[in-house]
Amino acid sequence: MSAVTGPLARRSFLSRVSAGVAAFGAAFGAPSTTEAQSAPSPAAAPGTWQPARHANDDWFEQTSAKHRFFLDTTTPDALKHAMSFSRNFFAANASGYGLTDADLAQIICVRHQSTSFAFTDEMWAKYGAAFSERAGGFVDPKTKQPPSANLYLKDTSGETLRDIGVTLDSLLTRGVRLAVCAMSTRASASLIAQKSGAKADDVFKELTEHLVPNAHMVPAGIVAVNRAQERGYTLSSVS
Repeated sequence: MSAVTGPLARRSFLSRVSAGVAAFGAAFGAPSTTEAQSAPSPAAAPGTWQPARHANDDWFEQTSAKHRFFLDTTTPDALKHAMSFSRNFFAANASGYGLTDADLAQIICVRHQSTSFAFTDEMWAKYGAAFSERAGGFVDPKTKQPPSANLYLKDTSGETLRDIGVTLDSLLTRGVRLAVCAMSTRASASLIAQKSGAKADDVFKELTEHLVPNAHMVPAGIVAVNRAQERGYTLSSVS
């Protein structure tokens, strides 16, 4: 019988060599090609950076939630838009995925000019002028004066939130939470103290004791933006 020559013979020879190398490796404990390819990447190796966990950030956790959404706002208009987006997030997850409110962790951050809306009607009745000033000159659309109630909470004016058709109270009832900037709250307290002669620390304490339901005071709104992402929340900066 004549020997096989040409490309077929070369392929056969290389196959035998490859098989021999694999057998040798198996006999002496060398990793196979498949095992080498599945080795961890450097990014997954021990010692890679991980964010620190702080106990005072544990309020971000919502164990029943399958998805986490964080909406960051800095103005009254941004907060109004975030409220609309939050309502839509509930609706789309229900219609598209069959999810319930409890499946969704939503936090709206109120900082800078949107912070005033984290406080109750009682505080607005008492400090409405200062809240209006801190909110960039926000006024009641009916009276054109600083509001005497939190118009985003229940929209007692009947006009403030007409274009989005959702109130803050309705979202908080469904489990949405607020991250309230302490730095901005202190600025409001200082402004109130200047106008009234009260002590800023006393006003700050009063404000923190009169937050709307489901509101949580954080050291600074921008810190909450960072911590939320480290806790697995998707960030939406609303303007």
